[in-house]
Amino acid sequence: MHVAVLLFAFALTGTTLALDNGLMRTPPMGWLAWERYRCDIDCENDPKNCISENLFMDMADRLAEDGWKELGYVYVNIDDCWSSKQRDDQGRLQPDPKRFPGGIKKLAHYLHNRGLKLGIYGDMGKLTCMAYPGTPLDKIELDAQTFADWEVDMLKYDGCYSNAMEQELGYPLMSKALNATGRPIGYSCSWPAYQGGLPPKVNYTQLGEICNLWRNYGDIQDSWDSVLNIVDWFFENQDALTPAAGPGRWNDPDMGEHRPCPVPSPLNRPCSGPEHS
Repeated sequence: MHVAVLLFAFALTGTTLALDNGLMRTPPMGWLAWERYRCDIDCENDPKNCISENLFMDMADRLAEDGWKELGYVYVNIDDCWSSKQRDDQGRLQPDPKRFPGGIKKLAHYLHNRGLKLGIYGDMGKLTCMAYPGTPLDKIELDAQTFADWEVDMLKYDGCYSNAMEQELGYPLMSKALNATGRPIGYSCSWPAYQGGLPPKVNYTQLGEICNLWRNYGDIQDSWDSVLNIVDWFFENQDALTPAAGPGRWNDPDMGEHRPCPVPSPLNRPCSGPEHS
């Protein structure tokens, strides 16, 4: 099986204050489902590739058994399309019962027993980017506590179907709500990506105080043009981005792909880039 192991962020040094949760003192590394599996929910016809607990358990096994965990790849992150289309009778988010029959807490225990951490996805708007229930302002405290009750270790908080005012209120509120649960949960904000990524619209001092990780720019796609476009943007704007980052607070240029080589690579290093499958 080929495994795309994803580097969530790279280290850029800086001097601003970090979110005071003690997490992500180095850039978080692990595996994220989105680039490869997107929103495949057809478990009946595509059981090996659909967004389900089986997929994430399998990837946890690969990180734990194939040597990736020892290199620092410890996060297994769920992206969009994991939930039911409706909240439960108490108003809480709930996983799709057919694709996650054991629930998210059971999945978290599966990872924790292997020395790994579980990440989950939410969205600032009423809907996620793929039209599943989001976490708008009036649901932030409830959903933060739900994630803590499930024993997740990281939240990626997207921004589809939200406006600038909601984002200005919601991203700091989610940081406060996560901390209030008492469970250490790494916090990845998509806020700057929705505001153009640069000052003065983006306040990187504030981001360093409320987020461990933040998406600066657009989504990466499975092409070298996309990769190079992101690299160029970070290179051209490094004077604004570099001072923002440091232990516990990281710029996130989106996923970087590392796949096994079809033949041994120089120095036995893993191949990189979408041309390798």
